[in-house]
Order: sequence, then C-alpha cells, then structure tokens
Amino acid sequence: MSDKENVDIASQANYDASNIQVLEGLEAVRKRPAMYIGDISERGLHHLVYEVVDNSIDEALAGYCHNIEVCIHPDNSISVLDDGRGIPTDMHAKEKRSALEVVLTVLHAGGKFDKGSYKVSGGLHGVGVSCVNALSKYLRAEVYRDGKHYVQEYSYGKPSYPVKEVGPSDKHGTYIYFTPDDSIFTTTVYKYDTLAARMRELAYLNKGIRLHIKDLREVAEDEKQPENVFYSENGLKDFINYLDSSGKEKLMRDPICMEGEENGVPVEIAMQYNTSYSENLHSYVNNINTIEGGSHLTGFRRGLTKTLKEYAEQKGLLAKLKFDIDPADFREGLTAVISVKVSEPQFEGQTKTKLGNSEVDPIVAKIVNRMLSLYLEEHPQEARTIIDKVILAAQARHAARKARELVQRKGVLSGSGLPGKLSDCSDKNPENCELFIVEGDSAGGTAKQGRDNRIQAILPLRGKILNVEKAPRHHVLDNEEIKNIYTALGVSIGTAEDSSALNMEKIRYHKVIIMTDADVDGSHIATLLLTFFYRYMREMIEAGYIYIATPPLYLIKKGNEKYYCWTEEERIAILNQMQEQGKSKGIHVQRYKGLGEMNDTQLWETTMDPARRTLRQVSMENAMQADYIFSMLMGDDVPPRREFIEQNARYANIDA
Repeated sequence: MSDKENVDIASQANYDASNIQVLEGLEAVRKRPAMYIGDISERGLHHLVYEVVDNSIDEALAGYCHNIEVCIHPDNSISVLDDGRGIPTDMHAKEKRSALEVVLTVLHAGGKFDKGSYKVSGGLHGVGVSCVNALSKYLRAEVYRDGKHYVQEYSYGKPSYPVKEVGPSDKHGTYIYFTPDDSIFTTTVYKYDTLAARMRELAYLNKGIRLHIKDLREVAEDEKQPENVFYSENGLKDFINYLDSSGKEKLMRDPICMEGEENGVPVEIAMQYNTSYSENLHSYVNNINTIEGGSHLTGFRRGLTKTLKEYAEQKGLLAKLKFDIDPADFREGLTAVISVKVSEPQFEGQTKTKLGNSEVDPIVAKIVNRMLSLYLEEHPQEARTIIDKVILAAQARHAARKARELVQRKGVLSGSGLPGKLSDCSDKNPENCELFIVEGDSAGGTAKQGRDNRIQAILPLRGKILNVEKAPRHHVLDNEEIKNIYTALGVSIGTAEDSSALNMEKIRYHKVIIMTDADVDGSHIATLLLTFFYRYMREMIEAGYIYIATPPLYLIKKGNEKYYCWTEEERIAILNQMQEQGKSKGIHVQRYKGLGEMNDTQLWETTMDPARRTLRQVSMENAMQADYIFSMLMGDDVPPRREFIEQNARYANIDA
C-alpha cells in the first residue's frame, strides 16, 4: 500500500480537531513535575520518552502506525518519529487554535479522551506530550498529514509561533524532537539500555510494530554505535521465549498462548513451564507494566489454579498425593505474561501500577479456564508434564513447610530470636533503622566500630550465600545465612492471601543495605544477595527497602590532603589536577580491594554516613530485564553468561 493510499484512509477515519477534547490546563507542571512524571531524576527523564512513544503506540493500537523511530542525539535531546495519521492540525472549535497546539500545551488534551478515536490507550499518567513540552527547554513538532507538512516550535512549553504549513508531503505521521530542561531534571543523560529495554518490551506487547532505536552520542573508536530494531511477529509467544532464553530449561516445546475478549476487554496470555523453582509472572495493562499486579493477575492465578486442579482430579493424577496442593504449587517454574486492554483503567498501589478494576478479575479467569482447558485436552503429554511439575512443587513445599516449622519453633523466620552475629541498633522504629549486610567478620567489625549505633545495625555473612536460582525452596530455607537474614529482618513467610508471600508486618528495618567489597568476589556476593531478594523477598524491593552501598575504589593522599575516588575516571582526573598544580611528588594512591582495608572512620565518612554517602536504591522498574539477567548470571546455561560478560567486561573492575 502506498503512502498516498494510507493518507486517504487516515482522512476517511474522521479523526480531526473535533476529536480533541480539553479537560484542564497545563498549569503547575513545571512547578510540581514529580506529580506528573513520578520524579525529576533518571526515572522521570526516561518517562518523557515513554510518553511520546505511547502516543505513537496508541496510533498503532488503532491500526494506523507500523513504524516508530527513537533517536538519542549527541546533546541528549530525543526525537520520536512515527508513521501514524499525524496529530490533527486544523482549528479546534473550543480553543480557537490548532489542535496540534492544544495537544502540546493543554494537559489531558488528546484523542485518547474521545472514545471514538482510541478504544484504549497507554501512558501511566496520561499526561502525554503536553507534559513533555512543559518540561523541555525546546520542543519541535512536525506533522505529515493530508499531503502537507506542518511545523510548530516551543520554548519551555510556550509556542514560538502558530502552527505553520511549510510545504507538501507524501508522508504521514508525527515527529517530536525535544531537549529536557536541565533546570528541572537532576540528570539529563539518557541511558540507551534503559530505553532499548522498553522498546523491546513494547515490540513484544504489540506484535507487528517495528521499533527502531539508535544512539548518536560519541562512542570509543573500538565500539559500535548502539542501535537496535525490535520487531515481533508472534508477540507474547516471542516474549516468553526471550524470558526463558537466559538459561532456564523448558519443560514444553512451545509456550501456551491464549487470546480472548469478554465485555470489551481483550486478554492475551502466554505461559511456559521450566525446571526452575521460581514464579516469573509479568502483567501489563494497555502496555503499562503493572509491577504490583492487580485484578488481571489475580484472575490469571485463580483461573490457572482452578483449571489445572480440575484437570488433574478428573484424570486421577492426584490420587497418591497425601496432602493438599497449594495454589503456589501450580506456579512454581512458571513464566507467564498477561496483557489486557482496558478502556478506563483504575490504578492504585504504592507506585500506581496496580490494576484496581474488579471486573477484570472474572474476565481473565474465565478466558484462562476456557482456553487452558482446551489446550490440556488437546495436548495430553504436555498436560501430564505440567501436572508432574506441580506435584514435585507440592512435595518440595511440604518438605519446606516442615523445615520452616522446625526453624520457626527455634525462633528463626519469625523474629522471636535474633542471630548471634547481628549487631543491632538501639532505635526500634523501623522507619529510622538501617541494616547493613556485609561480607565477612573483618568488614563487619570495621562497620560495627564506624556506624551510628542508634539507627544502624550490622549483619556479617560468612562467605557466599546459597545461589537460590539453582536450589529448591526447602534447601533455601535450610541455609544458615539465609535464615539469619530472615530472623534479623523480623519477616516471616505466608500471608492470608498467599502462603508463599513475604509477611512484613513485623519488619525491623526500612533500609537494607548490601555493602560488599569493590572487587569481583564482592560483586558476586552482591549478585547472590540481589538474586535472593528478587526471588524470595520481592515485596521488599517493591517497597523500596533494598539498597546497595558504594564504597570508594581509591584513596589519594599527599600530606594532609586526601581524596576518595569511586571510579577510575575520578582517580585519573584528580591525579591530573594535582600534577597541574605542581603536586606530583609524594602522592600515595591506595586501591581498596576490601572494606576491611579501611579503618572505621574512613568507612563511615565514605560509605555509611547518611549525610555524605551515595546509596543505589534497587527498584522493580524493569522486572522483565531483571529476571532475564538473574537467570542468565546465576543459572546453568554457560553460553549466554559468557556472551554477557564479553559484552560488559569493559565496565567491570577486575583485579589482576
């Protein structure tokens, strides 16, 4: 189909200024940007790109867009080009100005508020390009529509001139170019990997759409310019295969794919079992990653449990089992993606990423029951493999429960007794308290001497903890170091809703800080701990309780002068500066290979002092990417791990 034919079809779709409905103005966005994009740090900066791309995805969902191009320019400005219908440019009847200007200057103005234009739309906050415009020091919008090319430029959200026609065009679509306002954002440097991960995710969630991302910023001579094209022919089926390509052994040749629609809510699900011991569910509403779940996830779990249990009972596969199967048993080793489209989603939860629409639960459960029942009857061999996996999970859970009851009777996992190596703090308000998990008694001793014992507790670990990625649940709970972590935190396992969930009612610290050596072994221990928290205490990550300390790599001293360096670049810069100042003689450079090499004062002022330290908060922003990396780094499959190390080795600090 030619571009001219596409333009004609777009014109016939009755998408013009009358479809653009205005809800409220754009005031206060620049004064309170965090209200609209989450925050003004790295997360909010990247959210600007997502808002613009979401507009293009909305066009794709409506059937008018097939290609989206995202570009990071050398000055960290961004451009997004799509081949949709193009934002309308004709006069808006109510606003008495171009619809393009209305979309770009009025909050909550756009076609997505007119049900005749878009059935569903993405965008978590729904503020769209108007918010991006308000938070950019420069924005240019170009529209290719009805055989014409239109342009309008903006400065800090205000139009520089009315929309103008600059010539003919045989293209159709919208081009948005913007430069984030560095007076608002704490950083204006985009991360290619973060944006690329979101583009990959969108490609899987919207099959048939091509998303092209490229980075035009300067790179080293021996490096390739970052660029990727993401395209999925099979959607969620490809998504599942990607998620399980990181070293997990599949139990089925192909994922189970289910699609259906009830009461105007389209539901798409893909799922696959593997030999792992973890549950790996990803849920989306209108392309939004609902990391806290919600009614669609509840409906999936309920439908899965009911369908598999009924099938197993009908076939007599549970006859020899002497105890009941728990709903969690049906999800062990399960990777699944649940995607629903809801015309008016209601979000709730701590990060506003939990679906609250109660009507979605029975819809998803009904579709799962109907489609999965059909699959099980048509694929008896795969069905038997799934039920065998469930029975194994139930037997392991039964063994784990016995182990848990044993250790809970001894005060472990219930908080009634504290581990002997824990040096606790005196404050008992968990909101004020921090727990530092450190490797070894040497570092633990130094940290204990250097801490603020009112609010800082120290838990030293003996060596590397168990790799939970390769261990069944009852082995994990039987591990001494892991039991100490549970006990120190005061958390337990099991809630009224989920027997395998983490119960944080009696948690003793709202900051848990992983503090390991700045070497390869330290990085390995930190990765093991992060894997444990991700697989067994994900609720703590979701609550924002997990942090990583950043001890310095070097200490540079000359006489009474001293400088701490956290990177190789900082070390070189300080040495060059001292040389320029004629201080090149008598300089001593100390490389810290372990926390134990610091004295307590040095550890306090660089890594533990709340007023001077830098902590990296662990978030669930991209759970899909996190799951892939944990499985790949800690699983059994060597080739993907080798490839990852080869690609990222240049960033690592590897000791000779």
